Amino acid sequence: MKFYQRLAFFLFGLLLGVIFLIYFLGAKAESRGVTFCYLPNCRVLKDIRSKPFYYSENATKVMQEKWVDTTDIRNTLTYGDVDFSKSNVKVGAGKLYIVEGKTTDQTPILLEVINYDKKVVLQGISKYKVE
Repeated sequence: MKFYQRLAFFLFGLLLGVIFLIYFLGAKAESRGVTFCYLPNCRVLKDIRSKPFYYSENATKVMQEKWVDTTDIRNTLTYGDVDFSKSNVKVGAGKLYIVEGKTTDQTPILLEVINYDKKVVLQGISKYKVE
């Protein structure tokens, strides 16, 4: 058997194996609620969501203005984008992360989150203009 025939059989078998794994393992992961986070944005947001969440006094005052609520914050921490150029700054024993997201009425917001070892504190909430 020539090399290109062996290569074609190998690639065909590899393709079938990959499709099999994606189909069966993907369905198993979805049924159990397992997510695979390999990118930095996903890993940071998952780490933030996995810890107890607290609000600072400043964040509580902004939330009392009623233009942002806990649903908006939760959605931003699930689907938002971490601005790594301004994030990963040491603040005491934790690190500051800036997360960009939107409210339910599509107002762009910035969350300043301090990620400690055992907890997460929402430091500030602000509106920003999309460039």
